Amino acid sequence: MSVDPGLALVALDRAGAARDPAAAHVAFQVSTLAALLDGRYEGELTLAELTRHGDLGIGTLDGLDGELAVLDGECWQARADGTLHRPDPATRTPFAVVVPFTPGPPEPLAGPLPLEALCARLDALRPAGAPACAVRVDGRLARARLRSVPRQSPPYRPLAEVARHQAVWETGPVEATIVGFRFPAAVQALEVPGWHLHLLAADRSTGGHVLDLVLERGTARLDGSSALHLELPPGVVAEARGGGPTADAIRRIEQG
Repeated sequence: MSVDPGLALVALDRAGAARDPAAAHVAFQVSTLAALLDGRYEGELTLAELTRHGDLGIGTLDGLDGELAVLDGECWQARADGTLHRPDPATRTPFAVVVPFTPGPPEPLAGPLPLEALCARLDALRPAGAPACAVRVDGRLARARLRSVPRQSPPYRPLAEVARHQAVWETGPVEATIVGFRFPAAVQALEVPGWHLHLLAADRSTGGHVLDLVLERGTARLDGSSALHLELPPGVVAEARGGGPTADAIRRIEQG
């Protein structure tokens, strides 16, 4: 199936996904944003299985236990206390997206760039004709505002309720790597529309979901995607349009 503006979607069950490893420039995703917002926090795929489909990505962990960042094939968990940890590869994820990162040449970023300006610059650098895009930014930040959430216990509350009790903290100046994706608004039931970014401090002292930042200087590497492979847990349906979260609901959760 496909949706405007040109992002091809392939919905797979567990067995289908195992037989269909992601190719270069193709994003691979576990579950959907709509399912996560509804409280589907049970882990579906192990991190070891996830990283067989890509070496750069973002997501969360079983029980909504913090923010997940995948960099150079290594998984990092940003906990609600602001610390970073290497989770066991057997840990499962209920929602994540990765890609075999094959970017173009590095692009310099001259700051200071607040988050909105950085996203605009990344939009200008996106490969032509690519409806989705993965990004890696390495550089120095004057400051960053990050968030994470503590592990949840059943019965799970919707994400909007959990987000009201999220942990938020400031860090900086800091050398860091930012990883993430940009997806089109047409697939907002599947993924966060616009740029969705997670940060890892270079010394691995902290990390999390990016709420705000000011980049002093850095370089960006981007990898455009025209297809998204979905692995769907039982009962989760891939509906790109309609029946999913509204843009305002997503924005409230993403921006804290």
